[in-house]
Amino acid sequence: MVALCGFTGPKAFIMKLLHIDSSILGAHSVSRQLTRDIVSQWRASHPGTVVDYLDLAVDTPNHLSADSIGFRAAPGVAPLTEVQERENAVSEALVSQLLAADVIVLGAPLYNFSIPSQLKAWIDRIAQPGRTFTYTDKGPKGLATGKTVIIGSSRGGSYSTTEAGRALEHQESYLQTVLGFIGITDVRFVRAEGLAMGETARAQALASAQSAIRVHTGVAANESQAAEAA
Repeated sequence: MVALCGFTGPKAFIMKLLHIDSSILGAHSVSRQLTRDIVSQWRASHPGTVVDYLDLAVDTPNHLSADSIGFRAAPGVAPLTEVQERENAVSEALVSQLLAADVIVLGAPLYNFSIPSQLKAWIDRIAQPGRTFTYTDKGPKGLATGKTVIIGSSRGGSYSTTEAGRALEHQESYLQTVLGFIGITDVRFVRAEGLAMGETARAQALASAQSAIRVHTGVAANESQAAEAA
């Protein structure tokens, strides 16, 4: 959060929300519809929230390569090339944007049992040793703590209701794992699944998602952590 300068009373803060979309379907995307509604409801419940927007289908970072992995290099390595400096600047901008946010609303459709490749490319850029995680003598430790993530999850089929279905999806389970790895444990899912299983199933999925939006946006960011600190 950002402190308001010149405010003479008790400290006031501006909550920063990072809104990320990754679907390639544009106006036809359900995950984009979900994130739009989540952000709208969040702002209604938490007036004054400042929103930053990132569309990974438009501004897609390159996948990791020898040129874009410089942020993992040890100090004192050979001077970076112009391409490497440019790729490192992209990584720095993305991780700084993430770390500046208090709340992240993330659109994540299921593509071929996993997440879109452009979303994976973003994750590879923000999973940076020394910035969002580190290793200790007791193992990894997440550094991007104190944040809330609300994920707009869309699926053509139904995966959450059976053990076999849950074994097939590497979308929500992967995001929960990688976000937890970097220290984000307040992860909330707004799920619309079964979207391709007929009009009735689609309508039920969207109605269920709207109910989840009302629940998850009505709870303060990291409310459980705030209660523990009180």
